[in-house]
Amino acid sequence: MRTLSKLLDLPLNQLRKSKKSRTQFSVGPSLFWYAFFFVIPTGYMFIISFWRQSGIRLIPDLTLGNYFEFFVNPVYYGVFLKSLLIAVSVTLLSVGFGYAVAYYMATRIKKYKIPTLLLLLGPFWANYLLIIFAWKAILGKTGILNSFLQYLGLIEEPVGSLLYSPLAVVITLVHIWTPFLVLPMFTSLEKIDQTLLEAAEDLGANKRQAFARVTLPLSMPGIMVAVLFVFIPTVGEFITPLLVGGPAGQMYGNLIQVLFHRGFDWPLGSALTFIMFMVTVAAASILILKIGLQKVIESL
Repeated sequence: MRTLSKLLDLPLNQLRKSKKSRTQFSVGPSLFWYAFFFVIPTGYMFIISFWRQSGIRLIPDLTLGNYFEFFVNPVYYGVFLKSLLIAVSVTLLSVGFGYAVAYYMATRIKKYKIPTLLLLLGPFWANYLLIIFAWKAILGKTGILNSFLQYLGLIEEPVGSLLYSPLAVVITLVHIWTPFLVLPMFTSLEKIDQTLLEAAEDLGANKRQAFARVTLPLSMPGIMVAVLFVFIPTVGEFITPLLVGGPAGQMYGNLIQVLFHRGFDWPLGSALTFIMFMVTVAAASILILKIGLQKVIESL
């Protein structure tokens, strides 16, 4: 019997080893990519954030001065707070508009949902810079918006340029992000069992109450995914503020970019980067813990 048991265990062990090797083979390239292009560069930046720089030379003297500089210099934390405000504004507007579109598609459109989704992704068919320059043409003092208002007779002279302001940054980023955020929220809304809404109506709930107590809570994972998608990259945005924000619309990412490329202060730039990184990680962790990692993954 022992001999038979050993003979049966042999192919089972080989099967387990083959499955393990296949798993390692499939996950290995992803781990290598993640380590080589994220962990190693990020770790290096974290190390030099405690160094100091003299001219173009990095001096490995351990110091917390770069982090203290953020808190004592009102320029740094002031721009960071303004960037957080812009990121929150873009997130709220993008998620709000995107949820309205996703809700309409999930509840009103019965046919042609896939073609409608493809149409929503239309802005992604255009180049990112093309969208930004289009908004420059729209919001300028002699742009399309002022010209259209003058054509309608609503104004006699241009009301002034909306460009080179935080408002221009918010408008442009909302346009860029809103179509992308429809997808996770649409997925969450599609998964909702319609019999739950019918049960809520049978129990006396009107449509608003059914939405507030059934639809909205069940679609919250998709909303949280959308929030993460837009908030994290928006905090560190620097291309859009550079092109449409001007001096008044500069964000935290522009400050970091200047320190790395024109200020020749990599340690301070790295320290400011990690302060932003920790804030975004903390915000993402709170949202994921509140909703649940499994529900968030299911909404992707």
